Amino acid sequence: MKFISNIGKFIPNSVRILRPAIAVFIVGLMFSGCSTFGRNQKIQLAYVERPAETLYTSALEKMDNKRWDEAILFFDEVERQHPFSRWARRSMLMSSFAHYQSGDYDDAVAGAQRFISLHPGSDSTPYAYYLIAICHYEQIFDVGRDQGTTVLAEAALQQVVRRYPDSDYARDARLKLELTHDHLAGKEMDVGRYYLRQGQHLAAIGRFKSVVKKYETTSQVEEALHRLVEAYVSLGLIVEAKHVGSVLGYNYPSGEWYFDSYTLLSKYGVDLHEEINVEQDRGYWRRLKERLF
Repeated sequence: MKFISNIGKFIPNSVRILRPAIAVFIVGLMFSGCSTFGRNQKIQLAYVERPAETLYTSALEKMDNKRWDEAILFFDEVERQHPFSRWARRSMLMSSFAHYQSGDYDDAVAGAQRFISLHPGSDSTPYAYYLIAICHYEQIFDVGRDQGTTVLAEAALQQVVRRYPDSDYARDARLKLELTHDHLAGKEMDVGRYYLRQGQHLAAIGRFKSVVKKYETTSQVEEALHRLVEAYVSLGLIVEAKHVGSVLGYNYPSGEWYFDSYTLLSKYGVDLHEEINVEQDRGYWRRLKERLF
């Protein structure tokens, strides 16, 4: 599933430009090559010297009309004709945003990375990092596929949080990190279940432990604990299964997975309710979890 993000609202004020009160006269466009704008067509804007602000305003008008490819041409033309102007710096990042809007994530990421390398101290640099993260995030697919993009999204989102912890970008990145971690945990669960079905219990245990240890705040942890109980029981390790089942019951006493673990272990003379209700010293459950995982 492709996650959708309203990235437009995060464009910082320094990247925006107010429209002049009086409409700016735009010099007629001259294009070389094809007359239509397909994503896979190579098109170039013929060189006609124009003021940077005129080119930039033309690009914004194309953006307003969702004509992303044409907007990119005008933003790039600002850089070509006025490389040392403030408009060129704005155009560089807006060109990346236009690539993002058109679904061209690779060029969007490349452009944002270029902006960061050339303008590391800019007020717009946090947005460039955020744009990179969003480009990776929106390419996350279902857990049945390779999770390379998910790993890239996780790293990029973490970088936003680490560099700009108090920003709006970081607040949104934290929310997306939760979903990203849930996705990665889901992949681990998918592989772990496969190993469990194949009777490869040690491999399955490694996957389920990884979920509990690395993604403990995700929705996958509850099932991971139950699957560990199943795997340990299959290996005849009833004591280990009892300990994991106790952690499951202590944290999710009303959950279906705990009920399944309770039912399974009761066949081996283990009463998880009794184990959980035994009075323990302070910190017992934390220490038990640390020992198990």
